[in-house]
Amino acid sequence: MKPFDDLERVHIEGTLRWLEGTDDVYRRIKPATPPQHLVSYVVVVEPDTHEVYLVDHINAGLWLPTGGHVEPGEDPAHAAARELREELGIEADFGLVGANPLFLTVTRTVGIDSGHTDVSLWYVAAAPMDSRFQLDPDEFREGRWWSPADIAAAPAGTFDPHYPRFAAKLSARLRT
Repeated sequence: MKPFDDLERVHIEGTLRWLEGTDDVYRRIKPATPPQHLVSYVVVVEPDTHEVYLVDHINAGLWLPTGGHVEPGEDPAHAAARELREELGIEADFGLVGANPLFLTVTRTVGIDSGHTDVSLWYVAAAPMDSRFQLDPDEFREGRWWSPADIAAAPAGTFDPHYPRFAAKLSARLRT
């Protein structure tokens, strides 16, 4: 994965050091055992307009991509597809930018389960605007499509703190 900016480079380098020093990258006990573990995010993108579908996550109190913790022994890409099925009720179409993660972040969590670090792999799945999503009411208040203008107009603290950088990397990738 080619880093988008210096912060992603730092996150990738730190993640590689972490992977060299541990054999346990999976969350074993909620919320924070071990205190750092893998997450697969899946940003749903409308292929023509490039709007994104985000969910109002109850626990985090933020608008986030779907996704979740990678289960022990699970491949992160399989986790991304599983989370999309469980949280939105759709099958993953990774054809827009490919099946590999587009972005990597290391984030100290916020919300009810704060106090641990998520190493998040950001995947991109395509879905048309007329998709019928079946949101998990235990995890999300609601979901909606966001245009780039909607995202730019949202107050600070609305999204994952790394989302604007992800959006810029995605936009650059979709232009090529």
